[in-house]
Amino acid sequence: MIALVRGTLAYKSSNHVIIDVGGVGYRLFISLSTFYSLPETGDVSLFTHTHVREDALLLYGFLSMEEKDLFVTLIGISGIGPKVAINILSHIPAGELKRAIATGDIKRLTGLPGIGKKTAERLVLELKDKIGPIEDLMGSLDSSIATGTSADALVDDVLSALVNLGYKENHARKVLESMELAPDLTMEEALKGALKILIR
Repeated sequence: MIALVRGTLAYKSSNHVIIDVGGVGYRLFISLSTFYSLPETGDVSLFTHTHVREDALLLYGFLSMEEKDLFVTLIGISGIGPKVAINILSHIPAGELKRAIATGDIKRLTGLPGIGKKTAERLVLELKDKIGPIEDLMGSLDSSIATGTSADALVDDVLSALVNLGYKENHARKVLESMELAPDLTMEEALKGALKILIR
């Protein structure tokens, strides 16, 4: 099993990267949080999960071991495959997801893509004990809040992300101007809100 890939970033998109390791390119599927944390070029190192299917061998990459471990935990839940798990982690920081599970926040969980009420309840039921006491997760909460930026910087970051995803800058800017972006909003939350409006 491939557990770590270190090499030169040869290609980067919103859902996968290609890392050149000694002349061999490895494609790793990634979450949006990993996408925004990666450099545009240079050497990178990603923790990986190897997912084997009958017709394919797929690699999923993560900047942090916390995100990788949470991904592995999620795909262990009936009804949640790798695509759904990586999509969930694209729309909520790992620490915040743990808190939502630990506190039984069904409303927050059902707001995530691919998660209905029954699946949210199953997540809480099966993972609450594995996540650990809520007191141990306060540091995760602080770190997720710390990722918030000023409103202007947040708009610039989300605008850049939307343009990279193929949206026209003028259209994306109008959408962002119509939104009320709180200064402590995370990048993932702001982007999710903008995408909801753009895909209507």
